[in-house]
Amino acid sequence: MKRVSKAEWLQTALKLLESVGVEAIRVERIARELGISKSGFYWHFKDRNDLRAQMIDYWAHEFTEVVTANPLMREGDPRTRLEQTMHMILEHDLTRYEVPMRAWAEADSDIARRVKQVYRQRMDFLRQIFRELGFEGDELEMRTRLFVCYHTWERPMFARDSKKLLRKLIRRRVDLLSKK
Repeated sequence: MKRVSKAEWLQTALKLLESVGVEAIRVERIARELGISKSGFYWHFKDRNDLRAQMIDYWAHEFTEVVTANPLMREGDPRTRLEQTMHMILEHDLTRYEVPMRAWAEADSDIARRVKQVYRQRMDFLRQIFRELGFEGDELEMRTRLFVCYHTWERPMFARDSKKLLRKLIRRRVDLLSKK
């Protein structure tokens, strides 16, 4: 019998959320996508609600905390850290599930609270970088919001652009966002 890790269950659930929507997050559907029986589900999750809670935690960790909780991302020049953050987002596709997560949050107040916490964590991380670059008040908030909005929507808006072009534009965004 094929063994499937908790991460594989969560990754498959996120892919279904992205491609079909929240209603597709069902034990039977995920098991079918993984090519296994649904009994393996109970090794990792109590029930569907536990799966959903762990999906959000997994998303928060794998698509946010890998940057915001990374000790290396808190050291060195803030301009360099800003650029490294942009490259990490692009190279690891860290905004892949933004649209489906936001849609899910619109339909579920518990999910909305957790998504809001993740966005707060992102904003606090970036706000600190911009603060270190010497911004304060409205300038600080505007640059933080511009960063988050741009990076949240770049993938869905410009999905057909080459990575080469997107990498080139990173340097321009760093210049734009970090100049006084």
